[in-house]
Amino acid sequence: MPLETPSWWYGKRAGAAKLMPPLLAPLAALYGRAAASRLAQSPTYRSRLPVICIGNFTSGGGGKTPTAIAVATLLKSMGKTPAFLTRGYGGSAKETVRVAGQDATEVGDEALLLAEAAPTFISADRAAGARAIEQTEADVIVMDDGFQNPGLAKDLSLIVADAAAGLGNGQVIPAGPLRAPLASQMPLANALLVIGDGQKGDKLIEQFEAAGKPALRATITPNCDARWLSVLPTIGFAGIARPSKFFYTLQSNGARLISSYGFGDHHRFTEKEARRLLDEAEAKKAMLVTTEKDWARLTNEEDESALAELKKRSRPFPIVIAFDDEDAVNALLRNALGAKNTAATS
Repeated sequence: MPLETPSWWYGKRAGAAKLMPPLLAPLAALYGRAAASRLAQSPTYRSRLPVICIGNFTSGGGGKTPTAIAVATLLKSMGKTPAFLTRGYGGSAKETVRVAGQDATEVGDEALLLAEAAPTFISADRAAGARAIEQTEADVIVMDDGFQNPGLAKDLSLIVADAAAGLGNGQVIPAGPLRAPLASQMPLANALLVIGDGQKGDKLIEQFEAAGKPALRATITPNCDARWLSVLPTIGFAGIARPSKFFYTLQSNGARLISSYGFGDHHRFTEKEARRLLDEAEAKKAMLVTTEKDWARLTNEEDESALAELKKRSRPFPIVIAFDDEDAVNALLRNALGAKNTAATS
């Protein structure tokens, strides 16, 4: 079951929250050693196709999925035929599956968004997923997440980070958001993409630049004419790693946000929650707006349930990643593709 991101991972610690990192430090040390050991393993499979990994150093969001879609768009502009490989987090599928008509309960919400942009395969076994993609017409694999997974060799690992969150308190799970000690992750990363507004990613930029690795920036922009956001008062709801980022995006694009409801990442909404949102929207004559991921998770069933009504009465706010220096991203991709071709012919 998805859990809410602890606020003290990223925010100011007060009261009992101050005690959590030191109390959890022994567990974090154990987790960190195990994660570092896993990262040190040699890849178990190297695909004949180039593998572009969009990952992050921390648990939760950061913008991996929209960045993966933006990267696939650039690859298409180069004449390439990308396919996505993702774990399918939140879905029930256990085997390698191509996304084709399933709902979020089976393949997860992120896979549904990816599948709108390019063929998408879900597989917890990244090597098995890559083999499945090799049997298609795809000529490059774009991985959404999986940076810490040693099952598949990567030709380019692009790390995304939220400019407003950075690395949080800089500690390893469960004392902080890091998936492994930073010293174990940095050597495997090829480039950094800091997304959005804020200064908490600046230190990470400095570390990448000091290591001689590219550090780029991007912004979140609406993938629609956003003027509709200002028509009525807005009630926002989101079950993502950092709902506050979504609410900020709504307000930045003209929404008159009168209420906001944040839930844990990949949250499965209940009938009670749906009815509460619908009743408030009715009482306040407001529109309900959510993320594309949350909207994808809402049921498509044609029934009389509150969840079905919430799907019909809410509207997703689509966003895209806009690279500040698209030429630099293109250069990273071309270098990775070129290196793969050189290795294949040598």
